[in-house]
Amino acid sequence: MVQAKEGDTVKVHYTGKFKDGMAFDSSAGADPLEFKIGSGQFIPGFEEAVIGMSPGESKTANIPAEKAYGRYKEDLVINVERKEMPAEIEPEIGMTLEVCSSSGQMIPVQVTNIQGTTVTLDANHPLSEQDLIFDIQLVEIVQSS
Repeated sequence: MVQAKEGDTVKVHYTGKFKDGMAFDSSAGADPLEFKIGSGQFIPGFEEAVIGMSPGESKTANIPAEKAYGRYKEDLVINVERKEMPAEIEPEIGMTLEVCSSSGQMIPVQVTNIQGTTVTLDANHPLSEQDLIFDIQLVEIVQSS
């Protein structure tokens, strides 16, 4: 039977869960997720888990933080003065904004603290430091490399 390999475009259904079993994301009730294995579109551990699966097969993958959204990095946290932000934005803790990096790339950040005129922005993924569990079903291999 055909097995998924790097370079293949595949369709999968999945449910992402924390160690305690609480789901944080799922394709249930929606179209399957389509992606090219090895393209870097998704966390490395998820892509690696699909390799070797055959259409119709299901599995549970335990993905450590290092192969998920990584470890928390203090250098991705910055403090900015409120006056440096666009006037139309009223920052609130938990708000997600986009900032432009020095390379011109837009990066999502979360407002994590507001103290006086200083706003703390965190570019770490909200799921950094988390070991994750994915229930994955390979629906089909759309295109084999």
